Amino acid sequence: MDRIRIVGGERLEGTISISGAKNAALPLMIASLLTSDTLTLKNVPRLADVTLLARILGNHGVDITVAGKRAGQRNGDGQTVKLTAEEIVDTTAPYEMVARMRASFWVLAPLLARCGEAKVSLPGGCAIGTRPVDLHLAALKALGAQIDLEGGYVIARAPKGLTGNRVPLAKVSVGATHNSLMAAVLARGDTIIENAAREPEVADLALCLVEMGAKIDGIGTSTLLVEGVTSLHGAEHTVLPDRIETGTYAMAAAITGGEVFLDGARADLLQEALQLLRATGVEIVESPSGIKVSRNGGGLSAVSVETQPFPGFPTDLQAQLMALMCMAKGTSQVRETIFENRFMHVQELARLGARIELKGDTALVTGVNDLRGAQVMATDLRASVSLIIAGLAAQGETLIGRVYHLDRGFERIEEKLGQCGAHIERLSG
Repeated sequence: MDRIRIVGGERLEGTISISGAKNAALPLMIASLLTSDTLTLKNVPRLADVTLLARILGNHGVDITVAGKRAGQRNGDGQTVKLTAEEIVDTTAPYEMVARMRASFWVLAPLLARCGEAKVSLPGGCAIGTRPVDLHLAALKALGAQIDLEGGYVIARAPKGLTGNRVPLAKVSVGATHNSLMAAVLARGDTIIENAAREPEVADLALCLVEMGAKIDGIGTSTLLVEGVTSLHGAEHTVLPDRIETGTYAMAAAITGGEVFLDGARADLLQEALQLLRATGVEIVESPSGIKVSRNGGGLSAVSVETQPFPGFPTDLQAQLMALMCMAKGTSQVRETIFENRFMHVQELARLGARIELKGDTALVTGVNDLRGAQVMATDLRASVSLIIAGLAAQGETLIGRVYHLDRGFERIEEKLGQCGAHIERLSG
């Protein structure tokens, strides 16, 4: 099993190209199930989750081709992926595939909308909370689906098609909004999705669906109005840049006291996180081509934050911020409101010398003068990258185990950090 070795203490200086967003690419790939035409996606990141989802979609009959890099593309430009679901050959998504990646559960809505039936295993994914699927099922029931649970599978039927309706989501959920949208676009009549997630990745899916012929109003707001159409057609769409990767590398630059330009990053996708970084003493300069992050000589100040749905501070940056606050002056307060189990990185950060006290859903992080390298273990995707951030600032050698989590969500992380002066390498076996 691969490990990552870091020798800390080096300032990060240089340019990092921001990849396409994993959390946007996955639902966009799934949307290919809604049409028999070809959906072309540009700037798709090279990640383990993307590869796994391609296998899952192939099981349903989607033909997938990946184009090579073309002249004039940046080093950081992602893949161009063409997906053609001319014929759905299987409406079952088996346990052994869905259990490995939660997002694959979202095939439920497009399979049901296009074929009138779907059998999808209850999902797996990171062990960071229960994340029930009841919101997804309630939305599909509102659109006329018959839902049964048998042997760990959701069996959904709508032999006469789905019918537009009011879909009030009981809580803000990105996944339930994705599934509601993909079901509603092919439903007869109008659908109103209330309390919809406002995350940029939801808007990216909605924009792509519009490019495919869907009729959607209210994109980017909490109320989505969908006028159903009888069919969708092919389209070409570019995946938006990854705001979580952007925030992660910004915090890596901040903890090392470096200066890094995040090429291709969009500041509008993470304003709350950038404002919080400014409050810690980090200089942020926004431009049309990216974001410059620098901390030349100044200390870090403690901050208080709680995770919230977009446009609030994202839960996917909570672990990284906690790593940064380990080196801040004073005590920071980090409250996690989205996932109940998302503090598993705390005990590993403590192995590096961090001082963190947990009180229910809140972590109190008291800054220390120095972190020290140690052997640590990644427990989930975001926790693993928080250990990299801490390791970059720690004295001596840090060895991070179970880094397969990293490959699910960060493209070429050792290469990107290494180009900016980090002493980081992957150890195989």
